[in-house]
Amino acid sequence: MLVNIMFFWYNIKELIKLKVGYFMDDLFDIVEDETLSFDDDKNENDIKKKTEIKDEPAKKESILEKYGENLTTKLYVTNPAIARDDEIEKTILTLLTPDKSAILVGKAGIGKTAIVEGIAYKIQNNTVPNAIKGYDIIKVNTSQLLGKYITDDGTEELRINVLLKEVEKASNTILFIDEIHTLVIESRNSGIDFVNAMKPALSRGDIKVVGATTLDEYNQYLIRDKAFLRRFEKIDVAEPDAETTVKILMGSYPRIEKKTGVKLAYSKFVIENIMKFIVNMTSEYKRVYELGSRYPDNALALLSKAFSYAKFDNSEFVTFKHFYKAIANCQSVYSDVVKKEIVAFKEQFKDFLEKENVDLNDY
Repeated sequence: MLVNIMFFWYNIKELIKLKVGYFMDDLFDIVEDETLSFDDDKNENDIKKKTEIKDEPAKKESILEKYGENLTTKLYVTNPAIARDDEIEKTILTLLTPDKSAILVGKAGIGKTAIVEGIAYKIQNNTVPNAIKGYDIIKVNTSQLLGKYITDDGTEELRINVLLKEVEKASNTILFIDEIHTLVIESRNSGIDFVNAMKPALSRGDIKVVGATTLDEYNQYLIRDKAFLRRFEKIDVAEPDAETTVKILMGSYPRIEKKTGVKLAYSKFVIENIMKFIVNMTSEYKRVYELGSRYPDNALALLSKAFSYAKFDNSEFVTFKHFYKAIANCQSVYSDVVKKEIVAFKEQFKDFLEKENVDLNDY
């Protein structure tokens, strides 16, 4: 009897073990299946993501961004085109005229580029006609358009052609080409016919261009190509007079302060007298013939020189010592003029020189 009971108990134990084993095996199979399923999903997602990344088109490189400077995104401390409202208005009116672009023609150093920057400044401040609000003005140099460009499909194409296509497609871009006469020069020297490449788009009004050149270069290079010039309206830019140049200097020195980190800390009355002295010293008949630039560039250059001397001295402020050094070392006017202006400067600003204890014998 006892033997039968023990045998029965032994069979029961073996049966329980067998059942538990099957259960655990099933459990492990389920866990394994779920793990494999999870890994499969993960792998499928990774493959999908990689495929999506691979299929995602690469961002197309803009030739305008690569070779051009966007004047409408430039930081302007002050209005770059002070007292040039008339020229700005004429240029904008020309750009609003169907099938017409503009050429600014005037002597070197009178601020033709500043006029274009003035339009960009007005676009920034939404003070232009609605028709050109939100436009970009992109400055490009002819030298940057030489050579070829590799397009997205791997083919080579002239940069000028790629640029023109991009401008036409953008439809809200104005090209600014400083020294636009170099288009003609490079067309002869490089074998790339820039002028004829631009004519069709200009004729259709698909692109708008503002060019700048001097009168001599206009007459020497551009006037010969009547077909090219028909697409443009000539805008004469005159040299500002002395009074206007003083206004330009008064409006421009905060920009020089920003660039140099040096301040001009005198009263407005004193600063204006300094500006008048600089403008008078750099007037037309005192400039070195065909070497000295014109208003306002020559006056701005002398003003900037005083800031440079202050920076050289590690000074936080421009003082009369620095103006004196700039005047004494001015090379854009005749040397005998410099000698006379030094005497005049000492006399006119005698009180300030004594107050600041400037030893003029050191310079």
